Amino acid sequence: MGSRSNKTQLAYIAGFLDGDGSLMMQIKRRGDNGKPRFMFTICFYQDSRHDKPLAWIRKILKIGYLSRRNDNITELRINGYQQAKKILKDLLPFIKFKKIQAESIIKSTRILQKKKLTRNDYKKLVDYVLKIQSENYVTKRKKSKKELLSILGLTP
Repeated sequence: MGSRSNKTQLAYIAGFLDGDGSLMMQIKRRGDNGKPRFMFTICFYQDSRHDKPLAWIRKILKIGYLSRRNDNITELRINGYQQAKKILKDLLPFIKFKKIQAESIIKSTRILQKKKLTRNDYKKLVDYVLKIQSENYVTKRKKSKKELLSILGLTP
């Protein structure tokens, strides 16, 4: 596959993400050791009657899983911070409307690559979660800054 063809494919995928996708970053409590974990998700959505583009995107990116929801929407989900970082770095030159979310996720993954995170690193990560949430269409209440800091044990 030539470089021009690859760029065209990445541009198409970025446009699809801008229109029918979402970028998410969440902080979850772990049940086992209590340490929080950061979850990154890239998700593409399509009416299940027209879900062939999702299979094509999965084939091009070589990652993710397809699932059909009860509301006749098919999702292509890609989870994990290494995967999100690589894909978003490739797509970033072509992303127009979700650039703030993509840049926030890329910056977050750089912080998480450190061997030891500082209190300030965790506060930056919370700020990135909130920035992504503020840019996304919200269907249900999201956690506040105070709640996120509490999950990370950063409240007095």
